[in-house]
Amino acid sequence: MSAHPPIPTRVVLLTGPSGAGKTRLAALSGLPVLRLDDFYKEGDDPSLPVVAGGTDIDWDSPASWDADIAVAAIEELCRTGRTRVPVYDIASSARAGQEGLDIARTPLFIAEGIFAADIVDRCRDLGVLADALCLRGRPSTTFRRRLLRDLKQGRKSVPFLLRRGWRLMRSERAIVARQTALGAHPCGKEEALGRLAAAAAGRCVKARGAWGSSPAGAAPGSTPGTA
Repeated sequence: MSAHPPIPTRVVLLTGPSGAGKTRLAALSGLPVLRLDDFYKEGDDPSLPVVAGGTDIDWDSPASWDADIAVAAIEELCRTGRTRVPVYDIASSARAGQEGLDIARTPLFIAEGIFAADIVDRCRDLGVLADALCLRGRPSTTFRRRLLRDLKQGRKSVPFLLRRGWRLMRSERAIVARQTALGAHPCGKEEALGRLAAAAAGRCVKARGAWGSSPAGAAPGSTPGTA
């Protein structure tokens, strides 16, 4: 038997505006990823919110998302290394089934999505939070990236995507401010990768509403050994 207890599995919550590059960053990290977008409510759910002054469903409101099931999946992954997750089809606003996610004995994984900041406190209270990051950039770049992605994937109708895109571009700074207030550290791609490397190495960096502290001699948000 090993003299060392197993390293507890923890999660990095990765959020940011839609189109900020969260999925690409998560893939670059090489860590297992839980897609929080798969926990959207289905299109016929009567509790879905509507955009103020309009008739479109507000898919950017946390009320369009099932936080309880997402947190349960994160907790089970941290406890057992595997869970069952829904497979969500954004184009049809419906769950297309379920699939298994197995991260084996990996001590760190990423849960990414636009609502990740909304569960920072819950994950911290469960003792499974390694870090929470809010990826940010230029609103015009985010708008272009999001629109090209959504058109390519046929996520919604073109008029809907244009209305949503314009609304999100105008409110992007407020979105980042809200996610930061919920406990996610705002940063760009390079700093986010550095913090992910620190979390994977078992180090904690100081952040807003800190759950850890910086390594000795390191500046907040920095990763020892990198410039």
